[in-house]
Amino acid sequence: MSVLMRGVQEVVPKEEFAKKIQKSIDTGTPLRIKFGVDPTAPDVHFGHTVVMRKLRQFQDLGHQAVLIVGDYTAMIGDPSGRNKTRPRLSHEQVMENAKEYQEQFFKIVEREKTEIRYNGEWLSKLTFEEITNLMGSITVAQMLERKDFQTRYAEGQPISLHEFLYPLMQGYDSIAVESDIEIGGTDQKFNVLRGRELQLRESMESQVGLFMPILLGTDGEQKMSKSLGNYVGVNESADVMFHKIYNIADSLAESWFELLTIKPQAEYDELLKKDILQAKRILALDVVSQYYGSAAADEAAEREKAIHSGNELPSDTSVIKLSLGNYNLLDLLVSIGAFASKGEARRMIQNNGVKINSNAATNPNEEISVGAATEIIVKVGKRKFYKVIS
Repeated sequence: MSVLMRGVQEVVPKEEFAKKIQKSIDTGTPLRIKFGVDPTAPDVHFGHTVVMRKLRQFQDLGHQAVLIVGDYTAMIGDPSGRNKTRPRLSHEQVMENAKEYQEQFFKIVEREKTEIRYNGEWLSKLTFEEITNLMGSITVAQMLERKDFQTRYAEGQPISLHEFLYPLMQGYDSIAVESDIEIGGTDQKFNVLRGRELQLRESMESQVGLFMPILLGTDGEQKMSKSLGNYVGVNESADVMFHKIYNIADSLAESWFELLTIKPQAEYDELLKKDILQAKRILALDVVSQYYGSAAADEAAEREKAIHSGNELPSDTSVIKLSLGNYNLLDLLVSIGAFASKGEARRMIQNNGVKINSNAATNPNEEISVGAATEIIVKVGKRKFYKVIS
């Protein structure tokens, strides 16, 4: 229980969870642990791995992991946490994403110990009568209790009827695979509890919902997201992964230790009290080792040290080719994609967040010359590097 409860934000209902674990021990029968994913995009980042790591812990303790690939639910799109209707995807798009998603998923979860199911297997066979019976299990008022639907309704944002089907489809998955426990992020609570209700409706032993917290991105402010650029991807190279982890906001280190490592709390608490930079270095070494091994993690740490001393650039440095000529600094920064606007670039310069060839940029109107065989290194903030060549 101490292993399974680490990092867990909520269990519903908690007393049933303990009973299920004890029953499994007494009978020698593994629990069926359901985890559903909609491959609406092919990339997996650390935010996704929080729940995947919990699934792996259940596997390591002898339980059966059941991965539901939502080839049907993904075509609708989970409305959880959304402020508008998701764009519809074709089945072909979903299946293509699923291939890449699984390759990354199985960097964390053991493939040989995972039962993989596609929910089109059962959802595609439901008759219209069965679908309407399913819809009869919940009211519109219950649906509008969801915060995301509630907000959209209050703001006059459209809610399509097909979105109401999503939690029922996810709930029906629990009936189809006879899940004992469903794990997900806290944003999945409404959907997971629908599965519990539908199982009870079918006179089945109902699943327990186990919910993990949402991992904040590298900025320490918002949920990790590729679109926000505050993510660490599981497919990124060892040195890029190390670089991003080492440079996370200090406030994140404790939760990242808790959710992304198995280091004992007393140990990382002590590290955080003594030296935050050293703590983040150890965090980065631990996490990178999980994906690439300790030797690669050590090499990445050495490279990071060289980057901070100004002797080396990260491997993900953007190389931008510009025409020969003189450029106003603001124009150059926008041209290379460092900023979306001159105003944004100007504010960063005023906050001492831009360096040109290791020198702090202080004059937004400075002229930068791009000549033959020019190589200009632009650093923005702690993490972004650009190499400008002619």
